[in-house]
Amino acid sequence: MNHKTTCLFLLLVLTISACAPTATATPSASPLPPTNTSLPPTATEIPTQESTGIARPFPQHVTYATGSILPSHRTQAQLDGDVRAFYDVWKQTYLLEAGTSADGHPLYRIAFGESAPNHDQTVSEGQGFGMVIVPIMAGYDPDAQTLFNGLWEFVRAHPSEVDSRLMDWKVPESIDGNDSAFDGDADMALGLLLADAQWGSAGRINYKAEAETLLSGILESTIGPESRLPMLGDWIDASGSEYNQYTPRSSDFMLADFRAYERATGDPVWDEVIANSQAVMLSIQENYSPQNGLMPDFIMMTGDEHTPQPAPPDFLEGADDGHYSYNAGRVPWRVGADALLNNDATSRAIAQKISLWVESTTNGDPTNIKAGYDLDGNPLPDSDYFTTFFVAPMGVAAMTDSSQQEWLNAVYDSVYDQHEDYYEDSVTLLCLLVMTGNFWTP
Repeated sequence: MNHKTTCLFLLLVLTISACAPTATATPSASPLPPTNTSLPPTATEIPTQESTGIARPFPQHVTYATGSILPSHRTQAQLDGDVRAFYDVWKQTYLLEAGTSADGHPLYRIAFGESAPNHDQTVSEGQGFGMVIVPIMAGYDPDAQTLFNGLWEFVRAHPSEVDSRLMDWKVPESIDGNDSAFDGDADMALGLLLADAQWGSAGRINYKAEAETLLSGILESTIGPESRLPMLGDWIDASGSEYNQYTPRSSDFMLADFRAYERATGDPVWDEVIANSQAVMLSIQENYSPQNGLMPDFIMMTGDEHTPQPAPPDFLEGADDGHYSYNAGRVPWRVGADALLNNDATSRAIAQKISLWVESTTNGDPTNIKAGYDLDGNPLPDSDYFTTFFVAPMGVAAMTDSSQQEWLNAVYDSVYDQHEDYYEDSVTLLCLLVMTGNFWTP
């Protein structure tokens, strides 16, 4: 083939390639396009309040409590880029258009899964995750406020049938009831406070007023009147025989959220909720997991003294209700974040106990972390697989102890570019925001 013929042949190949269709999935709801396909900003192009009009544009590079550590084997620019890349995948996969409001504004929801049937569903927990993630990414995502508003208006379009200030826990409606789940509403309240801090409340949505209304519902319908502990949802009778104000879910001890509520409202009840939540965790660690600090998914507080103990099997969700499973796996992140953001010694001690044990039991290899344990530290049946859900929160806990630098680096490497499904990816993204120094609360 001579030179002229070769050039014509290459031109033909390139033309055909450019015209060839790209195979795409057809989801049941419209995903959003990638946030930004350009290269990450350089150090001199980092968004500022002056350049964006946003109070705290991403990235923030928060200074955590004295003695805290970040991954040391990647530059800050690399860490920020990791978050951007993960957010783009998360947004494209799970943040979906969901019609329009009565006055014509776009609604958005977080899909409960990557594929059907979960892709067609949304749970309040996911809306809460989204309403925390999106305002923190403002400054990188130019559509953040529009997306946040649509997430919140989707919430308001699906109220709980018990307390309409709260959200129905599952959309479409569940045969198990159209009431609330504590954690979803709690993160939504934090999200509204984040939105107020980012954009102010003088626009179309008064975020601060909405947060105050939501917090009133949370306090009146889902915080135990005597226990001052989170209840499972607004369907709970505080004095019920089976589920009541003394049967909390350990992952609902969302201490950093509670401190933000106290700062926003000035109501000291939230300090009481924090102290009581920590007391329950300390009691479990002392009496049921003294070697590893692990929490059970659900806790029962029985007798006149309301002494905490792990819930029995099939208490609410399944055989592992009294084990460290797919609820309690969030505890190292929730409690560790409080230690980092608020320099709380009790939260640090709770998180470090878990973190030091897991590093030891895995021989410093986070890929050896199992998908659940009993409170003696034995892997649960059928748990011999890696999932970012149980690993990423351990990275947040490790940040509280400078002796765990190599462990933190290893945990980070095992999760920062791994994608699984809605629950794992949402928790991992929230943990990445913490691990890269970019998570903050008002």
